[in-house]
Amino acid sequence: MTSLREPLRQHNFRWLIGGRTFGEFGNAVAPLALAFAVIDLTGSAVDIGIVVGARSVASVVLLLFGGVLADRLPRSVILQGTEVAATLTQAAIAASVLCGFASIPLLVGLSVVNGAVAAISAPASASLTPLTVPATQLAQANALARLLSNSGRIAGAGLGGILVTAVGPGWALGGNALLFLGSALSYRRIRLDRRERVPGSRPLAELAEGWREFRSRTWVWVVVVQFMVVNAVIAGGIAVLGPVVADSSFGRSGWGFALAAQTIGSLVGGILVARWQPRRALFVGVAVILFEAPPLILLGQAPLLPLLLAAMFVSGLAIEQFVVAWDVSLQENVPEDKLARVYSYDMLGSFIALPLGQMAAGPAAQHFGVSTTLLACAALVVAATCLALCSGQVRGLVRKTYAAQP
Repeated sequence: MTSLREPLRQHNFRWLIGGRTFGEFGNAVAPLALAFAVIDLTGSAVDIGIVVGARSVASVVLLLFGGVLADRLPRSVILQGTEVAATLTQAAIAASVLCGFASIPLLVGLSVVNGAVAAISAPASASLTPLTVPATQLAQANALARLLSNSGRIAGAGLGGILVTAVGPGWALGGNALLFLGSALSYRRIRLDRRERVPGSRPLAELAEGWREFRSRTWVWVVVVQFMVVNAVIAGGIAVLGPVVADSSFGRSGWGFALAAQTIGSLVGGILVARWQPRRALFVGVAVILFEAPPLILLGQAPLLPLLLAAMFVSGLAIEQFVVAWDVSLQENVPEDKLARVYSYDMLGSFIALPLGQMAAGPAAQHFGVSTTLLACAALVVAATCLALCSGQVRGLVRKTYAAQP
């Protein structure tokens, strides 16, 4: 089996995962600090949903454009530009909080810009890995990229909770801007030949071609529909209602450690998935998403920090099995020149309901109660996952390394 360290011999891959690690560190600090900045400003769960939902709306609207752009232009250059833009917008949010002129409309506007930047960068980042390592190292490269990115998330979640408690969300957001700048500088060191550029002049035709690739594989769209539901309810239950429950029970720093525990689970999961590659990796990855439900149940019924830390750890372990299996499945089965567009349809479908989940969580909690809303979120995770497992293609897709064996 290829060593987990083997992809690090590739110059471009080293700088790619360096940029991702800085970016994930920043992404772990940002939502935590922003959520508590809104709580300090208005104390409203509805306002948290509006601010974080605005980012998701912008991201969803521009995802397909990001996929076309990534299949036509140098992806490393796209990533440099988007990380610089993220640096500027996060710095502006931090300044507004620290200088006392933050408002919900201002935070919404800056979140929209951030969402647009994320939409352009996401397909480029996801589809760049196959260009930086040999095909035989894809599983290890994806696992290692996730492993190091999750290390950044662990540090970001833990440090974010401490900074928010000790010095306030504004300084946490300021540090976040510097992390995005570090990410941009790392991406600048990537050097790829012109195979990274795919010429084209008809965006609509290219989108149609990407759509044909996307819908031609049942396992792709079935899993995307599953995550349309899962991502929406997790965003509402964890990102919006989680800080509200934490603020009234085990505290803000405790919530930071809960998010860190989930990321530690992802870190351990990355090591596991690099060493254990089941024949039907996608089936295993989809099935373990059932472990996303327990944290929601605990937040709604028994918000005790020790139990929540354990549930979040297992949740992180599970999601890592899925993410690596999903990335490798797409990268092995979709032609490279169409991969970014398929990723963009994947992200569009998976994230299109995110704003609904984020914006509906607050009103639903006010109307039905926080506990009932969180239990409903857990039930939707279980239902969506069980329905995805009914697909024969999801259960039967075999890794290429196994399919090639006699």
